[in-house]
Amino acid sequence: MRGDPYVARPSFGFGRPKVKIRGTDFAGRVEAVGSDVQRFRPGDEVFGEADGAFAEYVCAPDGVVEAKPANLTFEQAAAMPLAANTALIGLRDVARVRPAQQVLVNGASGGVGTFAVQIAKSLGAEVTGVCSTRNVELIRSLGADHVIDYTVDDFARNGRRYDVVLDLVGNRSLTDFRRALTPAGTLVLSGGGVSRGGSMFGPMGLFLKSQLLSRFVRHRLLTLPSRPSKENLAALRELAESGKLTPVIDRTYPLSEAPEAIRYLEVEHARAKVVITV
Repeated sequence: MRGDPYVARPSFGFGRPKVKIRGTDFAGRVEAVGSDVQRFRPGDEVFGEADGAFAEYVCAPDGVVEAKPANLTFEQAAAMPLAANTALIGLRDVARVRPAQQVLVNGASGGVGTFAVQIAKSLGAEVTGVCSTRNVELIRSLGADHVIDYTVDDFARNGRRYDVVLDLVGNRSLTDFRRALTPAGTLVLSGGGVSRGGSMFGPMGLFLKSQLLSRFVRHRLLTLPSRPSKENLAALRELAESGKLTPVIDRTYPLSEAPEAIRYLEVEHARAKVVITV
């Protein structure tokens, strides 16, 4: 939204965002469908991922929309698509998490992190979440087997080793991350939290270094692509309806207060998801 890191501006817009209406995730009732849409009818309850979601209406391709989990509110469903899909792809598809593996989630209390803890558990892993003191009980309540409070313990220097490290913060060096891995472990890098402004490369610098180093080490050093799809949304719906995945919402704001919601997300260290209601 702010064109930071600067190196990403060709994709996001040089002087202003290419997409004028902000927001990506949505949940609501279908108002109308195109002539080729066969899966949905007006009145159906759906959720999905498309640009321009901070609005009274959103237009989305059929391939990024799925039926809303029956047991979730619209607010809960709207919190899921991008963040939960990112966690699902990172753990299931990129890291290929298997039962009984040790998985560490760095940034466990964030939007993606709260889903990652639950999805890793659903895949049968033993999960460790890294978060601040105020979020320790939250991460425990989501099913984490172990919680590291980064204000009192350092996951890179406490001697524990993990088969998979999913980083959602970008606040440590590759050396630190690799120190926390088993000899043939996997590091998955995704994003870098909320930008505070003024950076040239941001988390992309870490991504580039990992790709260069990956050719020379046993560790799998991978970056996380996030692609919306109805198949992944259907998988997330099944997890939610089975009780294995529950969205965590920090605050909700009406559409008229969307700027305040963004301000809170940027400066108040929001945890989990912030939702705009219409």
